[in-house]
Amino acid sequence: MPRPLGELEDAVMSRVWEWNRPVTVREVLEDLRRERSIAYTTVMTVLDNLHQKGWVRREQEGRAYRYEAISTRAAYSAALMNDAWAESDNAAAALVAFFGMMSAEQTEALRDALRVVDVAGVTLTARDEPAGSAGAVSRGEGRQGEAPEGEAPDREAAEDEAPEGEGEGARR
Repeated sequence: MPRPLGELEDAVMSRVWEWNRPVTVREVLEDLRRERSIAYTTVMTVLDNLHQKGWVRREQEGRAYRYEAISTRAAYSAALMNDAWAESDNAAAALVAFFGMMSAEQTEALRDALRVVDVAGVTLTARDEPAGSAGAVSRGEGRQGEAPEGEAPDREAAEDEAPEGEGEGARR
């Protein structure tokens, strides 16, 4: 399970994810200083820790490093949600409670995602259902996007269909 990022780690990673390019300690520092008083060495230590934990890669440029995210914020969030769900003693109840907390915007994002997801022989589809419904799960064989028995599903096709700005397929 990935440990949730600490408050300062999250503030630093938010910038790395948002800027979506290699960044220097100085760039992160200057942006953080608009919100709080913080030392260069603190930001340097946080980025070094994030590198040691596998959240960022770094390349030396002169005497400094440039840091770049290894995965997306979406992948981080998905891993946290998956781990929390896996630790629940009642996965169905946890999902029902989670869906009940969702805003209308989040529900619509879920509907969009369900239109393109195919998980190990279970195709999740969003049907035209009454408001508040999160979609449906259907099982079957031979539908588009499903892999033959014993083979892995075609993930690239699903990524190409992901809503713009979402998931791994949305790289700039």
